[in-house]
Amino acid sequence: MLHDRDESALKRCRGGPALRTARRLAAAAAATAVTVALAAPAGAAPAHHRPGGQPDFGPNVTVLDPGTPKADIQAALDGVLRTQESAQFGTGRHAFLFKPGHYDVDAQLGYYTSVYGLGMSPDDVDVTGEVRVEGQRQPDGSYSALENFWRSAENLSVTPADGIDWWAVSQAAPLRRVHVRGGLFLFPRQGGYASGGYLADSKVDGTVVNASQQQWLTRGSSVGGWSNGVWNQVFSGVQGAPPQSFSTTPYDPPPYTTLDTSPVSREKPFLYVDSQDRYRVFVPAVRRDSSGPSWTGGTPAGSSLPIDRFFIAKPTDSAARINAELARGRDLVLTPGIYHLDRSLEVRRSGTVVLGLGYPTLVPEHGVVPMKVADTAGVKLSGLLFDAGPVTSPVLLQVGPRHSRHSDPADPTTVQDVYFRVGGAGPGRAATSLVVNSDDVLLDHVWAWRADHGTGVGWDVNTADTGVVVNGDDVTAYGLFVEHYQKYQLVWNGERGRTVFFQNEMPYDPPNQAAWSHDGVKGYAAYKVADSVKRHEAWGLGSYCYFNVDPTVHAARGFEVPDRPGVRLHDVLTVSLGGVGVIDHVVNDTGGPAQGADTRPSNVVSYP
Repeated sequence: MLHDRDESALKRCRGGPALRTARRLAAAAAATAVTVALAAPAGAAPAHHRPGGQPDFGPNVTVLDPGTPKADIQAALDGVLRTQESAQFGTGRHAFLFKPGHYDVDAQLGYYTSVYGLGMSPDDVDVTGEVRVEGQRQPDGSYSALENFWRSAENLSVTPADGIDWWAVSQAAPLRRVHVRGGLFLFPRQGGYASGGYLADSKVDGTVVNASQQQWLTRGSSVGGWSNGVWNQVFSGVQGAPPQSFSTTPYDPPPYTTLDTSPVSREKPFLYVDSQDRYRVFVPAVRRDSSGPSWTGGTPAGSSLPIDRFFIAKPTDSAARINAELARGRDLVLTPGIYHLDRSLEVRRSGTVVLGLGYPTLVPEHGVVPMKVADTAGVKLSGLLFDAGPVTSPVLLQVGPRHSRHSDPADPTTVQDVYFRVGGAGPGRAATSLVVNSDDVLLDHVWAWRADHGTGVGWDVNTADTGVVVNGDDVTAYGLFVEHYQKYQLVWNGERGRTVFFQNEMPYDPPNQAAWSHDGVKGYAAYKVADSVKRHEAWGLGSYCYFNVDPTVHAARGFEVPDRPGVRLHDVLTVSLGGVGVIDHVVNDTGGPAQGADTRPSNVVSYP
């Protein structure tokens, strides 16, 4: 995550023809844009009527009904925005649930805020106005989206009042299962930069304007067009995607990695209400070699679970209470808030669904592992933020014990929109954030972040060796964002692994080369495939360096893989941000150095 203090260096590098064209498009659109005004009447939002059978989701979930006066809905949205707009490391967590129907509102989202439609189809919830994220004004008067994390929109349609919906975000801010009836812009409307994002199972009728968005993954969607790219733009099973054009020449043509289909995927479970106004959770089925959204042809394949099968947990519930409910065979909804855990949450039953609403945050006490998944199959984990505690945890999420055997390719365990943070909100330590021991796991949008700003940050303060370790076989990952860990960012030990899109920044803060070297090698690769692995394949991979404590530091390589025919990488790049440090090679000893103040990437189209 390249944040604001690095933006001046980045500005010097953004001169490619495609990017200049996108900027002109964006400037013209911004000049004619009509911003929907935020109504902000005084007073708290009114309590909403609760029909019989509505679950108790706690005080941080607001259920909206199309019959509620527009001014009341707008007041509720605006009230949360005022508290969350600048609360990057705050404690507030919020979710808005829109029942099926039409809404004429402007939903601007701040930190730790999610909006969800409660229809079976995204088109069942029709928002006219905007569902948007704006850039943040900086002290010098410019705008930036480089720290716009932890917010989301899911399962609704939006008809932008001016034809353009703005989603200026960086990591951990997905759009899922949305229908944008217009264009989609991925950067601040006032200009400025953004650093990565994720769009899945969605339809955009108009053109997506990337402009200054550094890297982006779109999966299982449909778009009316796509304009430009900066470093790494990946499309997997996207109807209307631009053709493959990644080359050794940065910027022109745009760095597009395009896969016609997604080899294996499953969409995220979602909450909805049926025709009798009963709450249920829909669990989509696995798709293979798929393209386009799952829902445009009608109700997708999958299963529907009554809400009575779920224990609806609140932050006041202890780990022991939650474990007792899981042991009874119940699925789990974690409502918004911060959960302090004195023991591991144990997910033991095959097929268990754990669904987080509004960024529930799991904080371990005394160095425990906050969540463990047993040697079982078909577990669905989604919408969770793991925040390391001050005592070192060996792992923050463990999927299967070592040498797990009970996987099922037809019903894989899935980890979706799951995020990890070490430091930033306070002192935090964890040796590894995510360990995947089970086979056949699907990873679908993961951000593992050793914080580079905030509180409790420093080389000897928020210590963390590795972001992600994959030991299981036949694991497929879409959208891995892994940043700033102190050794390898990702280690892949399992066979037949696949990654579609990987984004990384090496640690900013090695105090010197001696402190960040091993076995006579300078630094650590971002993406390490074990020497024993015989088959592995990955597409659309980027690693960046910015060694601001000691700019003389080098990393020998961005990516390190065994040299054998079954291990293949496609569309790989390294970047030195503003020339602050050097990555000597892209893959092993192939690819020129990433260096120099122009922040020009070094690209390798295929390896070997």
